[in-house]
Amino acid sequence: MSQTRLNVITLGIMLSLFLSSMEGTVVGTAMPSIVAQMGGLSIYSWVFALYMLTSTTSVPLYGKISDLFGRKRVYIVSMVLFMLGSLLCAQATSMEQLILFRGIQGLAAGGVLPLAFIIIGQLFSLEERAKMQGLFSGVWGVSAVVGPLVGGFLVDQISWQWVFYVNIIPGLLACALVWFAWREEPVAPSKHIPIDFAGAGLLTAGAVLLLLGLNELHRPLGWVLVGVSILLFAALIWVERRAPDPILPLHLFRDRLFNVTVLHGVFAGWAVFGSLSFVPLFVQAVLGTSATQAGITLTPMSLTWTITSIFSVRLLLKMGYRALVLTGMAILSAGALGMALINEFTSPALIMFYTALMGIGMGISMPAFLIAVQSRVRKQQLGVATSTVQFSRSIGGTLGTSVLGAVLSAALASNLRAIGSDPASISLESLMDPLARASAAFDEALRQALSLSLVQMFGVAFAASLIALVVVSFSPRGKISQIERMGEEDGARDPLSRVRSPDAG
Repeated sequence: MSQTRLNVITLGIMLSLFLSSMEGTVVGTAMPSIVAQMGGLSIYSWVFALYMLTSTTSVPLYGKISDLFGRKRVYIVSMVLFMLGSLLCAQATSMEQLILFRGIQGLAAGGVLPLAFIIIGQLFSLEERAKMQGLFSGVWGVSAVVGPLVGGFLVDQISWQWVFYVNIIPGLLACALVWFAWREEPVAPSKHIPIDFAGAGLLTAGAVLLLLGLNELHRPLGWVLVGVSILLFAALIWVERRAPDPILPLHLFRDRLFNVTVLHGVFAGWAVFGSLSFVPLFVQAVLGTSATQAGITLTPMSLTWTITSIFSVRLLLKMGYRALVLTGMAILSAGALGMALINEFTSPALIMFYTALMGIGMGISMPAFLIAVQSRVRKQQLGVATSTVQFSRSIGGTLGTSVLGAVLSAALASNLRAIGSDPASISLESLMDPLARASAAFDEALRQALSLSLVQMFGVAFAASLIALVVVSFSPRGKISQIERMGEEDGARDPLSRVRSPDAG
């Protein structure tokens, strides 16, 4: 393949990666305006939770399906589905419709993100791939910074629908670049291990029911859903023990480093991604700023996360990974503590400082743990180990967003009753409406009730960060170069090596 074609394909892949990664942040700044128009504050968190859930659980399937039908076809299908989901989101007329269409959008993003890295790995040599990974990390960082700003500008200057419409033209361009420039060789027929659809189905159903149950714990139905989800997870373990190529590799969980990494991903993702979804709500509804200002508030976290990730990898060569991740989690917990202490008089600049600390913590700890795990496992286990670590962070963010949303709803109802107001008779959406905030009829007590409720919710996120800090303290000691030798001492290397290859039958 000519260098020109490679450059065109790379540009198309980078563009699609930019769109799908930006979608995780651009919607957050638009949500208060969407709630002001359509209502549905009680199910606010599901706009983020369902997107993260569908994008997370579909990742392993896309990789396997692309092995069967070719990368190019599956990439194009996922991009078309992503644009369709964007169009449907823009046309939504209720919060329930928006949540459903966000699920479709997330299902597509679950293919775009991993396929971008799979395609680069297939088209470039090892030396070239290292440069591409740096370039793609830069795209990810830029999208994290630009997303909130673009979202705030579109909401303030045009309408919230354009947060979704803006994906269409770049998405079509990315599809055209990849489709016409990439001449993929036909997939050679070979013996494939069956795709673990049973595992994927049980994992998705269990996660969905768990999230639904956590949102309904104030009713008997919620506890029933949680109970059913536990049964599904038990069935998942039974199925995965017998699957030739399980979607959830249980054998990896015999290693202490891997367990610590996964638990860190769940609780750190819970604290950071959960909080990230509600910061724009606090800045707009409580502090009374614009959507653009809310987007700017998230920018320091994105910047510190990206910059710190780059430098933390270099520090791994000079110090033990354990000291690095402990430092990162201590900084993250400090930022989460600051968020748990804010109030309606806190300045946006101070919130930016606290979220920047959380970004530094994630930028230090996440790459260190990922590299440690990748150094720990054998080469043939690299893909499954990496995807599981990424899955833990995503599912942690999904659970965190859902649980924090439930905490917010319960706390707000309690705080409203405490001031003598009936939650059912109050229009909370007025808090997101600039005209209502400016009117004399605006209820200051309602704003204070929401402020207190959000702070209580941030307190739960702080508790999750403390759990992550405690979990990290159980990390095995040593530098990256010593990780493999430590595994032999723990007796964990042999179990990790028992992975069936595709040719093992």
